[in-house]
Amino acid sequence: MTLTQLGGSLVAVLLLAWIARWLKLGESRIADATTAAEFAEASLAGFRAGRAIVATDGSAALVAGNAGVAVLKRHGARVAVRRLIPPLHLRVAVEGVTVETGERLFGAVTLFGVTEGEIRALEADAGRPTVVTLH
Repeated sequence: MTLTQLGGSLVAVLLLAWIARWLKLGESRIADATTAAEFAEASLAGFRAGRAIVATDGSAALVAGNAGVAVLKRHGARVAVRRLIPPLHLRVAVEGVTVETGERLFGAVTLFGVTEGEIRALEADAGRPTVVTLH
């Protein structure tokens, strides 16, 4: 292998890495409540999203909806979503609140920077009908 081939290969790899980053490939951060609601509606059949809470690090979220609460968490380059029926089983810690899903493979989900009161308020919103007005 010549020095030119090595340099060309290195430039090609760096160029591909830059293109992947520019296209945001492999990025699964839950940026905000709107993104969380979109993930929940796209993943759960018949789910209509309401209010959402997102962890401060973007790794997890809860979304109240017409049929329970959607719990979202990053899973590699994707976002995994499950539907939970209230009441939610919570563990409170200094860094945030952990939601027990009851599913061994999905596991518990920790929402950093979120309080128990915020989750209980969201839980109360779950299942309430949303009013849509057409003008």
